[in-house]
Amino acid sequence: MRVTARVDYAVRALVQLASAGSDRPVKAEHLATAQQIPLKFLLEILRQLKQHKLLASRRGPDGGYTLAKPAAAIAIADVIRAVEGPLATVRDTSPAALDYDGLTEPLRTVWIAVRGSLRHVLEDVTLQDVLTGRLPRHVVSIAEKYGEGERP
Repeated sequence: MRVTARVDYAVRALVQLASAGSDRPVKAEHLATAQQIPLKFLLEILRQLKQHKLLASRRGPDGGYTLAKPAAAIAIADVIRAVEGPLATVRDTSPAALDYDGLTEPLRTVWIAVRGSLRHVLEDVTLQDVLTGRLPRHVVSIAEKYGEGERP
């Protein structure tokens, strides 16, 4: 899996919003500055997040963006799906829908396992986990096992 700039920026912007609390709208310009995200790019990302009901917005001088639901209810996987689509596909097809014959038949199981591994991490980590620095134990364990010194 390749984490795109769009995904990275979306998660960072939402964590920044979560830190502001649920009752105080935050302007896109503040998010862009705080997280060093190009404003034009961020505005498109915010539009996608709003379209997927992860964000709410309010117009006017006191307007801005807020999370549409609590930070503990928004998983990193939700953000990725909102801005990039499914977590794992093979040639834009769900791994479960693949049909291989012969020697490559076991690849379907490998791709399903890859998708499951991604879900095991990304669906279990919420914006609140990132904001507080309290990540699920299994995520920390995986990071420690495959962390620094890993091959690209």
